[in-house]
Amino acid sequence: MSKAKEIAACLLEGGVAVVPTDTVYGLAVSPQFEASVDKLFELKQRSRNKNLPIMVANMEQLQPLGVDVNLAVQKLVDSPFVPGALTFVLGFIEQPLVKWLEGREEIAVRIPNDAQLLEVLQITGPLLVTSANRNGLPTPDNVAEILEQLAGKPDLAIEGGNIQLIPSTIVNCRKNPPQIERVGAISKEKLTSWLT
Repeated sequence: MSKAKEIAACLLEGGVAVVPTDTVYGLAVSPQFEASVDKLFELKQRSRNKNLPIMVANMEQLQPLGVDVNLAVQKLVDSPFVPGALTFVLGFIEQPLVKWLEGREEIAVRIPNDAQLLEVLQITGPLLVTSANRNGLPTPDNVAEILEQLAGKPDLAIEGGNIQLIPSTIVNCRKNPPQIERVGAISKEKLTSWLT
């Protein structure tokens, strides 16, 4: 069984996995399992008031969620930065169409530039993926330190070596024109022409 299939199987059985991404190590869970989402929050010691970001394999996976994919988003998706370290903040056309997004006005979503993770996402569909660290502490660049830091044990931890810790750049596409809310791996200068 490939690593991607092993990760996907764990997540589709309700597990929580530490996985390497193209930015930092992530804690991943399928949103279909409320108990697993609860476990992820416990592992991070994260407040339930802080919503979790979403990863998808492609923009088509967002359609069943009721997400508003406007022209600004489409332009950025066609940029050289997708897949990659670019996170979009998106709203909904009217309201979320799935139970696990009820009560949310927006989501942060990213298509990672990581072949293994993209294969996982093709199998599982959208996943909740957040940095693999205890809330308030820096994200370690290796699995051993992550496992020491978390408040409990994930169901699976995939070793990906030491990962350079550069967070994604966040662009709020609900605003017109779109606004950069956090500069990360992609600089403001590189993005400017894609935001007008």
